[in-house]
Amino acid sequence: MPSEPGSLVGAAVAASLTIPADDVRSATFSLAWACPEINFGDGKTYQRRYTKFYGTMGHAAAKIAHDAIQEHTQWESQIEEWQKPIIEDKRLPEWYPITLFNELYYLNAGGTIWTDGLPPVQSVSTIGKRFSIERSSSDVERSVHLTHSDGTAVSILERMGSVFEELHTPVSVNAAIGTNLLQKGEENIGQFLYLEGIEYHMCNTYDVHFYASFALAMLFPKLELSIQRDYAAAVMMHDPSKRKLLDDGMSATRNVLGALPHDMGMDDPWFEVNYYCLYNTDRWKDLNPKFVLQVYRDFVATGDKKFAEAVWPSVYMAIAFMDQFDKDGDGMIENDGFPDQTYDVWSVSGVSAYCGGLWVAALQAASALAREVGDKGSEDYFWFKFQKAKEVYQKLWNGSYFNYDNSGSAVSSSIQADQLAGQWYARACGLLPIVDEEKAKTALETVFNFNVMKIKDGRRGAVNGMRPSGEPDSSSLQSREIWSGVTYAVAAAMIHEDMADTGFKTAAGVYETVWSEDGFGYAFQTPEGWNTEGRYRALGYMRPLAIWAMQWALNPPKIPKQEVKPKLEADSLSRQHAGFQAVARLLKLPKEKDAKSVFQVLFDYTCKRITG
Repeated sequence: MPSEPGSLVGAAVAASLTIPADDVRSATFSLAWACPEINFGDGKTYQRRYTKFYGTMGHAAAKIAHDAIQEHTQWESQIEEWQKPIIEDKRLPEWYPITLFNELYYLNAGGTIWTDGLPPVQSVSTIGKRFSIERSSSDVERSVHLTHSDGTAVSILERMGSVFEELHTPVSVNAAIGTNLLQKGEENIGQFLYLEGIEYHMCNTYDVHFYASFALAMLFPKLELSIQRDYAAAVMMHDPSKRKLLDDGMSATRNVLGALPHDMGMDDPWFEVNYYCLYNTDRWKDLNPKFVLQVYRDFVATGDKKFAEAVWPSVYMAIAFMDQFDKDGDGMIENDGFPDQTYDVWSVSGVSAYCGGLWVAALQAASALAREVGDKGSEDYFWFKFQKAKEVYQKLWNGSYFNYDNSGSAVSSSIQADQLAGQWYARACGLLPIVDEEKAKTALETVFNFNVMKIKDGRRGAVNGMRPSGEPDSSSLQSREIWSGVTYAVAAAMIHEDMADTGFKTAAGVYETVWSEDGFGYAFQTPEGWNTEGRYRALGYMRPLAIWAMQWALNPPKIPKQEVKPKLEADSLSRQHAGFQAVARLLKLPKEKDAKSVFQVLFDYTCKRITG
């Protein structure tokens, strides 16, 4: 029974059994609690997903406990059925299933929120419009038949909810509310949030979700599509309000039309995005390509054509926005000499292995998605751009790996563990490889021999940056760190290139560090990364869910393979080019003022001293 209001919070449960000699009896207990509302810092309140099935009155705990007692054996058998093929697969190392399933702790422990997908509830005193919740005759007739004790309250709350939904419609159109993209007949599965990390309080951090998303895509694909719809809505949203940046002390626009936000916010998710404030992420080079790649992967994995059609305009906008970062018109984007990607204290300049590869793969994905939605002109145009960018990308090849960037700096020749992120995603999506198979294998072998094996004999994972001399790249904090999620991603890339043994040896370093008895005790709080001595940064982090990218590579969904298309000439695409350029010009950012904070000046000076 529920406790009485005002009573002490405490309970005891007991069961009486008669157990014959040499026999076994079981007593089943269930503990449940109901917290139907989610309250955010700005004052908005949402209802949790389970209220769709258990109501919003706060009396659901007893019902949930009852259902758990009745159905727990079925749930347990379903879990065993799901896990059994992987656990019993003798081809897999013993540590792999343990780590694969245990890393899923973060989906529960990572500040996870799953709403009912409806607009937030707000106090009537804050509504600045005239409204009424007066009942129609049918409502009156319905309320007469309500027999349970909460009937009147439920009826009133339902009517208030309907009115609030109508009042919020104009507001939600100007927010990153992906449910607005649902078409007739599609289920509103709700909206999903999880933190970047228990120390990094930003929801659905997108550059990191790029790695972690394989867990949702494989296990909860409808939630994954929900996240992508929210970001598709965000790409089409402009919020001119300002936020102050830590980098240079300047103010930046909260969200720019065409730019994918770094995150969904924290104090007011979906309505006030980009809680991140170190840099202006409108100028980051990895976010938009990652959006295009994830959307295409999720489409081919689910076959959801309505989803593809709904988000396609956002994909086009995301590509058009990036055009301004192709400074010389060769089809390839350039990094701007600051940490303008997920490695946000590791500077990069010019054409880079990481962002450049993502861009090449994203162009191919955009072409493939255009074909699926019937946009023949965009299909050909983005294929043409893909061909151009791919040629430029090959220039980073030095015979053993792809250089970190082409700026000619002291660290341009660093060996980045994550250099083939674009190739990895292209393979995962069933797209054509962005580099030759032989080059991909050679580069990954170089990463294994340098970034993995030269650190504690491969028992720590892959260090992000390694110098050709065999020493870690010490130009930044992140270049000399080992990131658990990136290590899993590199292992997945190896599996895609038929290097499974090498991939498992690479990922085993994370197991040794985090999960093994001889490790550092990081189990169920896997950090973002650690240094070569195992000292961690950012406990409990989103990115390690990328181990499910390994499972995706081992057991990929049935997805259509992209076919080679004939080379296209620019002359045949003049109409498409004119339209694309018109959109790109409208999305171009204003020039930044050249102002650096004391922090940035000291940071740049220190980096030069270290690398000089």
